[in-house]
Amino acid sequence: MYKNVIGKKSKKVKNMVERGMVKRFAESIGDSHPIFIDEEYGRQSRYKKNIAPPTFPRVFDYGEINELYLPNVGLIHGEQTYHYERPLLVGETIYCFTEVADYYEKKASLGLLGFIVLKRYGEDAEGNTIFTEDQSIIITETIRKELSK
Repeated sequence: MYKNVIGKKSKKVKNMVERGMVKRFAESIGDSHPIFIDEEYGRQSRYKKNIAPPTFPRVFDYGEINELYLPNVGLIHGEQTYHYERPLLVGETIYCFTEVADYYEKKASLGLLGFIVLKRYGEDAEGNTIFTEDQSIIITETIRKELSK
C-alpha cells in the first residue's frame, strides 16, 4: 500500500528548543527535574545550560512528505524510540525532517494490518545529527480499505 513512498523524505524544517516550551513540556509529562526548568541549575551543569526532556522532539515540525497521506483518526501508535548523540540544549536551533523507512503488512485477528515505519532526524546548523527517532504506525484493515478507495 505504501511501498511507493519508502525512501521519500520531507524538506528540513527549522525548529527552536524554546525555554518556555521546554518548561511546559516537562510540567505536562510530570518531570520537574531542574536540568529542564531551573536556569541556574542548567548553568551549573556539565552542559552549561538547560536541556530538553528526551521525548521533547515530539513537539517539533518535521515537514510533510507530499506522497504520504495518513488520516488523522483510526491509526494506532505502535512504538517510538529515540537515539541521541547529545542532549538538546535550550535556545538552540534544530533542523528536522522525516523519512519513510519501511512499510509491511501482517495478518492479525483484526484483519490485515499495515505498519509504516518513519525515521525522523534532528540536526544542528552544520548538518550534524543530534537525534534520530524511529516510529511505527499501525494502520487497521478498516482504515486501509478506506484509503484504498
